[in-house]
Parts: sequence; C-alpha cells; structure tokens
Amino acid sequence: MNLDEAGGVFTDPTAYADEQRFHAATAVLRRESPVHRVETDGFAPFWAITRYDDVMEISRDSELWHNAPRTAVQQDPDAPAPPIRALVQMDAPDHPIYRHISADWFKPAGVRRLSDRITQLAKRYVDHMADLGGECDFVQDVAAHYPLYVILSLLGLPEEDFPRMLKLTQELFGAEDQDMARAADGDAAAMEALLDFFQYFQGVIADRRANPTDDLGSVIANATVHGDTIGELEVVGYYVLIATAGHDTTSAAISGGLHALLDNPDQWQRLTADPAALVPTAVDEMIRWTSPVKHFMRTATRDTTIRGVPIPAGDAVLLSYPSANRDEDVFTDPQTFDVGRTPNKHVGFGFGAHYCLGTHLARLEARALYTELVPRLREVELAG
Repeated sequence: MNLDEAGGVFTDPTAYADEQRFHAATAVLRRESPVHRVETDGFAPFWAITRYDDVMEISRDSELWHNAPRTAVQQDPDAPAPPIRALVQMDAPDHPIYRHISADWFKPAGVRRLSDRITQLAKRYVDHMADLGGECDFVQDVAAHYPLYVILSLLGLPEEDFPRMLKLTQELFGAEDQDMARAADGDAAAMEALLDFFQYFQGVIADRRANPTDDLGSVIANATVHGDTIGELEVVGYYVLIATAGHDTTSAAISGGLHALLDNPDQWQRLTADPAALVPTAVDEMIRWTSPVKHFMRTATRDTTIRGVPIPAGDAVLLSYPSANRDEDVFTDPQTFDVGRTPNKHVGFGFGAHYCLGTHLARLEARALYTELVPRLREVELAG
C-alpha cells in the first residue's frame, strides 16, 4: 500500500467498515509518514496525525490548536455551519465556561449516584438477551438501547421519545451509510438530522424553562453565562452532544468488545475465569480496540511544526485515535486484544481540555453490563 492509498482511508467511509484495511493503512503512515498531507478530491486538505505522542502533544496545547472552525472531515468545505454550537466546536474562553455547566454530573461522585440504576438496566438488558431464546442481534437488541436509556434518562427525556433519538443519532453519525442516511449527499443528510434534533430540542428547552426539574436537561436549559441565560443554539448543541455521543460511543465499545471476545476465544476464557478481576481492564481494552471516536480535527493558530514537518497557520490536522491506540511505540503487541492489558493509556476518550466528559459514565456502563453478562453466558459464538 502506497502513502496516497494509506492517506485515503480518512476520506473513504468504507474504510472504517474494513478494519483490516484501515489498520494496515495507518500502520504504514505511522512508520513512513506520521504527519501526512491528505489531498482528496471534494475535501479540503489536512494533515493526518497517526502517532500517539503527536496526538497527545496536539491535544495538550489548546492555545496553539483550536477546535474551531473544523472539527471533523467534511466533504464540502464550503457547507453551511451546523445550526447548533456544541462543546466540541468551542475553544477558550467559551469552552471551559460551558463545560463547567455539566461537569459535576459526570465526575466520579456524580456518576456513582447512577450506579444502582445502571446496574438495574444492565440486568434488564441481559434478561432481555436471555428471553430472546439463544440468538440475538447484540447491537440492535442490547448495545444500541442500553446506554441510550441511561443517557436520555439523565437528560430527563420521556421514554417514548427514545426510539426517535436513536434513529436521529444513527442518521447523524451514519450520514455516509446507505442503510442509515436519509439523503445521498452525506453532508446534506447530516444537516437534515441536525435540523430535526434542533426542532425536537426547542420543545424541550421551552418546557424546562417553564417547568424546571432536577434532571440534567433542566440544568443546561437554565444555565447562565456572564449573568445571562445561555442561548438556544448552545443548549441544543449541548443536548445533541450528550444524547448522541453519550450513547453511540458506549454502544460501539460494548458491541465491538463482544465481537473482539468472539474473535479471541482465549480471551473470553480468561475473562470468564475471573470476571471480578478482569472486567475493568477488559472494558478499557475494548475502548482501545474499538476506538469509537475515530477522529477530531484541530486548526493551527500560528505557524508550527510536527516532527519537523512545517504546518502553516490555518491548516487543519486530523487526530486519528484508532491509529494512536495501535502505536507500536506505546503499546506492547498493539494488534493483540488483551483483556488484562496494563498499563493501558489509550486515547479512546481523547485528552487535554476536550477530554470526554462522559468517561466515568461510559466505563461504569460497560463494566456493569459485562459484570452481569459474563457469568450468565455458558457459551457464545457468531451466528453467521
């Protein structure tokens, strides 16, 4: 595989469905061109960053590297800005102020308050697996719904709206997926899903401001910044970020983790032999292995260099988390799935100022599910 082919995986949606191809490409880039210029027709150029240390260095320096204006790869660089403003699109001084609004809810102490409820939900969904009679679609029947129920309950949304939230999330994150997207053009499909989110959450905002409650949705809707109630665009951005990233990523780690166990039966045997000791490390290995967040982008605020490669001010870099999590210089046998891996300093939750707010919640959810699931499964295999 030549360097142009390797760099092309970042703009080819099908590459993310072919893990062997994707990881082969990023291994080539880590070895031969760790700061690689990607120029693909229909996309604004960017630099692909594939080594762990470089991803960490860029993530640490939020003064040099800004999230705005380009947070992810887009087909049309001239596409209109999304009709919301979320934390992932903010930089200082706004970002730390808006992040603080919900921070206490996602700290370990705040998450522990949810522990009993999450344990109940984990049991509910493993019971559901048992009721399905020995065969299920683990993604559709369990992994897509369990974390969705947790995060939307946290926001205080009614359960009858959960299917709509799942559908919109899949349309937003699957805008290039023919099975999910509602339009042929990926950017247009994502914009349509965002507009539907906006319309739905406008009603939630109005209700929470008229009738405040004790859920996170009310806290965000009624938050103040510099003495004024935060704007509707920012509230909707907050809701969309929590409602989508708060469950889709956990769903991917939970389901991708089970798939890895099925592909590595020796690791399944290790886990079932001592789940109390190994579930916590297995969950972090699932997150490293699947890297549910595939990339974020940063823009240089001034001329700089990475590994001696000049990066002019205004150029964008893509931080490839799956590649960083397979870096041979950081992880022993990175292509091996190891349920007991320690240490495991993966960047599945990002790093720096934009470190994932939901880290503790995601770990708790995954651990609760596998703590319930592993002892109850006598055997498990792919149904095709």
